[in-house]
Amino acid sequence: MPGQDVVKLGAVTIGVLLILFYGGTFYISSRIGKREESADGYMTAGNRIGFGISAASMTATWIWASSMYASATSGYTYGISGPIHYGLWGALMILFIYPFGRRIRAVAPEAHTLAEVMYARHGRSSQLMLAGSNVVGSLISLMSNFIAGGVIIALLSPFTFIQGVLIIASGVLLYTLWSGFRASVLTDFVQVMAMLGAVAILVPTIFFAAGFPSAFELGAASLTPEQSNFFSSDAFLKQGAPYIAAVLAYAIGNQTIAQRLFAVREDLIKPTFLTATIGYGAMVIGVGMLGVLALYLGIEPLGGDLNNLVPQMAASYLPTALVALFFVMIIGALSSTADSDLAALSSLVMTDVYGHLVAGRKKANPALMVFVGRATMVLATGAAVAFASLRLNILDLLVFVGALWGALVFPVIASFYWDKVTNRAFTTSVIAALAVFLPVRFGWLPMSGATALVVEVLSVVGIGVVIGLMVFGFLGLRAAKVAALVSMVASAPFVLGFLRDYATLSGSLVAYAVSTLVCLAMSLRSRESFDFSTIKERVGHFDDPVEAALPDGELAAAPDRA
Repeated sequence: MPGQDVVKLGAVTIGVLLILFYGGTFYISSRIGKREESADGYMTAGNRIGFGISAASMTATWIWASSMYASATSGYTYGISGPIHYGLWGALMILFIYPFGRRIRAVAPEAHTLAEVMYARHGRSSQLMLAGSNVVGSLISLMSNFIAGGVIIALLSPFTFIQGVLIIASGVLLYTLWSGFRASVLTDFVQVMAMLGAVAILVPTIFFAAGFPSAFELGAASLTPEQSNFFSSDAFLKQGAPYIAAVLAYAIGNQTIAQRLFAVREDLIKPTFLTATIGYGAMVIGVGMLGVLALYLGIEPLGGDLNNLVPQMAASYLPTALVALFFVMIIGALSSTADSDLAALSSLVMTDVYGHLVAGRKKANPALMVFVGRATMVLATGAAVAFASLRLNILDLLVFVGALWGALVFPVIASFYWDKVTNRAFTTSVIAALAVFLPVRFGWLPMSGATALVVEVLSVVGIGVVIGLMVFGFLGLRAAKVAALVSMVASAPFVLGFLRDYATLSGSLVAYAVSTLVCLAMSLRSRESFDFSTIKERVGHFDDPVEAALPDGELAAAPDRA
């Protein structure tokens, strides 16, 4: 097979690159370290980070090694439309976050987690439900990034997969543990600049080294009709549509995104998310095209593992110097998201477990909170390393977690706009959605007869919910209702009798539909009327006085040695 002789980097070369990368990030982290670290600074950097750092951090967090690998997997599986479906919809979901983000910040300007706001809005069960789902999601994300790191180190060096995982985990923990969220956002700035520059050089080089465009002409004959069709229904139904639903859920339910939403200066939310939209789309689609190239060349993934595709293509067609650059790019991508996951997990435990459940906000000890956050990072890293040894498929993990979070999307969004949503409605709707999602997603129910018809009807409703929520953020409730109704009517003829064969998409849409229907039914009967102004009184800083935020564009503050 072409492209199977891969370049290997020696143990010394890999060691030097890793020491330079993680040594540099640790240096940045140590320069902003505080002898007496504040809890709020460790979690959100004072809620007032400027545009340059916040936009770079949002881009770096959304662009992770797993998204690169998954985009290439999609290209290899579905052809040229695969990376488009993966990267375009992922980029647009970043864009769809910002209108909801502005409302969330207006309601809770000094929050640390969405779960904390749900506690102020509803109560304990809603808070723990959202916090618990975020802990699971962040652990899976952390695990998948460690998998990506282990794969590339094992492929390009004499080290084994497990050794690679341990190296990456130790490096990320080293610099993130010191300053928490501030370390994450500042190192993100450096990492995303390096990643964007590397992609601009590496992807075109690989294409031309592999014989582009003649490689596409020669390989086209071996593709299936669906793979060669840019408007492939197979690619849309198995990749595009599930990912649209999944990333909308990621956007609303993911603490790494929420943490940056709460950290950025409130008036900079829109430009931050717009910039991240463009950066993510360009980079992820570009790297995903390597999977398309591998498909046209007839290359088989090493060991039959699709996670190997991206590093395999780089090592097959790049000279040694550029392979080293590629290695740094992937390490930067996975580290930028792994440190975000650690920061997210620490803030969840600091705020929602210790800060509210154990001590209470007014009695919480900020110094002890920081200790709890650091201990959480250590424990989470150990758990993620253990799970990474399973080497699960990254694309499947991403879609599954996103679909799982679909049960939370409508109840969370509605809770910020509608004063009738109650704690019971929130909790019941999420539990009901999960109870239906799991059997549909894993095929525990026979997809025939009345059961299949019910699932498809719910899927039609789910389509309306997804479209309606997207429109609602930008154009308001009336336009959202029209868009939801039109999308349901238009999609019904194509869904009924057909969608039962697509368990991933059906499960995701059913989760949206059930949570929405149950939440609506229970809230419409409610006689309660919530006063949103009370959230600001219940959610705020743990430290007093509040630590000053980092100025826009500043990469490192002078160390506090007092």
